[in-house]
Amino acid sequence: MAESKRLHIKRVRGKKDMEAFIRLPWSIYSKDPNWVPPVMQETRMRLSPKNPYFRHADARFWIAFRQNRVVGRISAQIDRLHLGRYADSTGFWGMLEAEDSREIFSALLETAEGWLCSHGLKRARGPYNLSVNQECGLLVKGFEFPPSMMMGHARSYYAQRLEELGYVKAKDLIAYSIDKAPDTIRRIEKILGRQRDQFQTRPLAKKDLSAELDTMFSIFNDAWSENWGYLPFTRQEYMDAGKSMSLLAKPDFIRIAEIQGKPAGFIVLLPNLNEITRDLNGRLLPLGWIKLLWRIRFHRFQSGRILLMGVLKKYQESLAGAAVSLCLIKDVMKEVLKTDINQIELSWILEDNMAMRRIIEALGAKPYKIYRIYDKTLTPQAASNGKRPV
Repeated sequence: MAESKRLHIKRVRGKKDMEAFIRLPWSIYSKDPNWVPPVMQETRMRLSPKNPYFRHADARFWIAFRQNRVVGRISAQIDRLHLGRYADSTGFWGMLEAEDSREIFSALLETAEGWLCSHGLKRARGPYNLSVNQECGLLVKGFEFPPSMMMGHARSYYAQRLEELGYVKAKDLIAYSIDKAPDTIRRIEKILGRQRDQFQTRPLAKKDLSAELDTMFSIFNDAWSENWGYLPFTRQEYMDAGKSMSLLAKPDFIRIAEIQGKPAGFIVLLPNLNEITRDLNGRLLPLGWIKLLWRIRFHRFQSGRILLMGVLKKYQESLAGAAVSLCLIKDVMKEVLKTDINQIELSWILEDNMAMRRIIEALGAKPYKIYRIYDKTLTPQAASNGKRPV
């Protein structure tokens, strides 16, 4: 199928191919009012060899042509950190976008699967853009809402096409929404009762940014270590991510909880940058940079996203751990009350993380989007697809 005269799959080689790969979503989502154009420069940086992700992973990228028109794209990734940790012969695919055609989806996925299989892998999992610590999961519920920053969007037919081709659900990731309300803080304080003064949180100390980031991501790598699909951030990855977050967020929106003077948990809330990038149509040149920097400083954001929160493993499944989580949410919500933000997304949360789901649902948060990770067992004949000339 990949060698059909009507449909051709080509490996991305060079700048021209990569630009075609990056620009494809504009045609796929041209009639979707909820799609937010990604900033192309950010995508270029993510796919650049300079991305620290590529220090522990290899990737390939392909575009699908029909009559000289780009109609689809996909990536495939082999993550050595994942294989070293799990030894499960699992490879990944992502960046999937395509017109509504089973032929296109089949050709793209066969190509990605073939490349993974030719490297000895036995399972394909996705979508990951590019890893579990970046944008991942396919939107399967909540199409009527625009995506929050660093979260994906999709056409409603994507899930059907994947399932037709043998992909099955591996795990659902849930995005919750909660409205800003003083009642939320009062509800937390009531739940905490006498414990509310026993735990404190503090804002990020920007003057000691490197040390603060080390603290936060050591908590993250401990707190998430037993979660499904977990991979530790490398130091370079979390330093890059942390510096970006510190530039975008108010220090009071990044908070560290302490127990007896020692770090025990943290939370990160960022303003929803999609509010200020949507009308840029993905472009930062010639004047997009100026608009973006001005808006980051002066825009009155209406929404935000809690994208990271963790409590040290030794406190999880205990009253102290629950109290730390509640205090982090309470104190960041107090800061939100001082702003125009009126809606917060908490994402993503594993479907079976019932301890955290119970906590935030008790505060009035509602699940409003579901992102799905899919798995497929690779067959030996899939390797031949990875050897086809593309």
